[in-house]
Amino acid sequence: MSGTKRSNAQRLRDSLEDDIINGRRLPGERLDPEALGQAFQVSRTPVREAFQQLVASGLVTVSPKKGTFVAKVGIDQLIEMFEVMAELEGMCGRLAARRITEPELKALREAHQRCEAAALAGDSDEYYYENETFHDCIYAASHNTFLASEARQLKQRLKPYRRLQLQVRQRVNNSLSEHQAIVEAIEKGDPLAAQQALSEHVLIQGERFSDFVSSVRRMEAPLEQTG
Repeated sequence: MSGTKRSNAQRLRDSLEDDIINGRRLPGERLDPEALGQAFQVSRTPVREAFQQLVASGLVTVSPKKGTFVAKVGIDQLIEMFEVMAELEGMCGRLAARRITEPELKALREAHQRCEAAALAGDSDEYYYENETFHDCIYAASHNTFLASEARQLKQRLKPYRRLQLQVRQRVNNSLSEHQAIVEAIEKGDPLAAQQALSEHVLIQGERFSDFVSSVRRMEAPLEQTG
């Protein structure tokens, strides 16, 4: 039963995430738990779990006695968070290149292959979830539980925006190429190359910065424009 609830919560959360990041639900809009439960044919528990996950991602806010609302996204804060994420990922990569075991390296290669399959299928959502596994393999291979925990927490916080990036044309293919460079650096046991490859993979800069800001601006479209 608990697995079903988690599955329903994830399905609802992903749908709301997509609606918010693509501007179908705008800042200030109230999310009606009863209506969502009816629309997705789920009980209150998955709805509550989905809301909690969206609050953790900063996409919604809860106002006591008023309800749950779509939050306004602050681009400056997001960019700062991605900068920190790039540093954490780079540290994980550096340590993984030194400490990874053969079974962990095998798991990393397999995760990369599944990412490649999703990219070839043109499925950005499937790529996203396989990408999560790819990065988690690197966190585990760092053999630093505190660092891995911090990286996972921030990655979860940035989850909707990492998914948003993958909707930009060619980003999935470019991401896959970056993964290849990361795997090669870790295979060679090159800590500095692994650190640089992972940091640059996560950091939003250049054309990616412009694309990202443009996408987030779409999320911030004022409510009156929907009329």
